[in-house]
Amino acid sequence: MQTGWTAQRWTEVFAEQADMFRKAVGDADLTTAVSTRIGWTLQDLVVHVARFLETATGYLRTGSRVQMGPPPVPGTLSPLEYLDLQLTAANEIMPAVPGNRPVWTFSPAAPDLAWVWHRRIAHEMTLRRFDVQATLRQLVPTSPDLAADGIDEVLTTIVAAKLDSDVPNTASGVAVVRPSDVPESWHVAFSPGEMPEVRAAAPGEEGTASVSGEAELLYYWLWNRMTINTASGDSQLLQVLQVGKGH
Repeated sequence: MQTGWTAQRWTEVFAEQADMFRKAVGDADLTTAVSTRIGWTLQDLVVHVARFLETATGYLRTGSRVQMGPPPVPGTLSPLEYLDLQLTAANEIMPAVPGNRPVWTFSPAAPDLAWVWHRRIAHEMTLRRFDVQATLRQLVPTSPDLAADGIDEVLTTIVAAKLDSDVPNTASGVAVVRPSDVPESWHVAFSPGEMPEVRAAAPGEEGTASVSGEAELLYYWLWNRMTINTASGDSQLLQVLQVGKGH
């Protein structure tokens, strides 16, 4: 499925989310423990975001067709200096690279095109903005359309990457993800050893596992940031859908 988004729109989302993230960490005590990521401080979160941006924009900048190693964390910059350097670079690189530029991507279910990185950068920034705002109890809502696109990224791209690298794919069955406040819904079919097959769920269609609710709630549930009481059915499938453990 595609939700009609473009590289330009993901770039705009990144800039908006990055601005909120930077303002929040700039006013915070960086030794504060992150409430959504056990064992991390806000300083760890800042360094993670900066390093992620350096890695992700490296693919956009170079057009590398092979996987590159992650960059080392610079020892000569403070965490906020490192963050500012990478935020500036991302704001310059993302709008300059067309979404159809060939480049290595991280999921066997994704095309090797730059827009996959535009999307990943936008949603990683959204997730990390959520982390810092939740920690500081300054959380602002995520729009339903952004959340719906994030759900689509998880189900069409991130789940396949998780099954390809982290855990053996023994899942079998159908999961239906149905937000209550956007028109999109998803039917995800799992077979052992194969990539999930994702399509739009038909009205009233059921699966061996299902989850429903507002798009924002489902988005952050998939990333293990929120709990819900509307998930039912096969517990193994529900665990596969939740990609945010340790992230």
